[in-house]
Amino acid sequence: MDLYLLFILATAIFCGFFVQTLVGFAGSLVALPILLLALRLPDAIAYISLFYMISSAYMIYREWKNIDRKTIIRLSLASVVGVILGIIVLSYTKPVILKKGLGVFILSYVAYVFFLRKDYKIGRKTNLAFGILGGFFAGVFSTGGPLYVISVKNSIYEARTFRATMMGVLALVTLIRVPALSISGILTMNHVKISIIILPVFFLAQFVGIKLFPKINEVQFKNILLILLFLSGFSLLF
Repeated sequence: MDLYLLFILATAIFCGFFVQTLVGFAGSLVALPILLLALRLPDAIAYISLFYMISSAYMIYREWKNIDRKTIIRLSLASVVGVILGIIVLSYTKPVILKKGLGVFILSYVAYVFFLRKDYKIGRKTNLAFGILGGFFAGVFSTGGPLYVISVKNSIYEARTFRATMMGVLALVTLIRVPALSISGILTMNHVKISIIILPVFFLAQFVGIKLFPKINEVQFKNILLILLFLSGFSLLF
């Protein structure tokens, strides 16, 4: 067993899923750059998807009463289409340009909100497009969260409901992505076996994130979202 691989995997999963548990998204945006120090993109996506599946099941159980189910239903069909398209691209191409394009879009959104001090309001058709694009980038890079953030923030403003709904949306995406990755051959039993070794680190990240969330107020939560969006856009671009 490669100890360097285990160290990188453990570090990435702890950092990523601590953030994911704390704010409801961005787990893959934090974990992916670390994983790519030792892994190819398809392998990194396979590991992230497995831990997302475990995280989603547990957090949906905890946060079910806070989830806005209408928002999840609204995004469900678009997400299915997007994830399938994204995994096809991941399987047959090298989508570096798409990654940079997503980075530019996210940074543009952060600049808009920061300088104009208001969230961009999007219509129904644009929301549908964001659902497809969120699913697409979740399939390709496991990083559709920022696009879902922009969509969900249009209808949900309270931090706890937003966080729970984001977890619900990403759980839906994971439910589609894991079987699709397995069928495509990207996700294998070797990924599962190594992930089992890292489970204690993953559970520690979940525990710390859950304990810290109640200490964050609404203003801090919004600032954290903008900072994470900025960092994710910057990392995708460069």
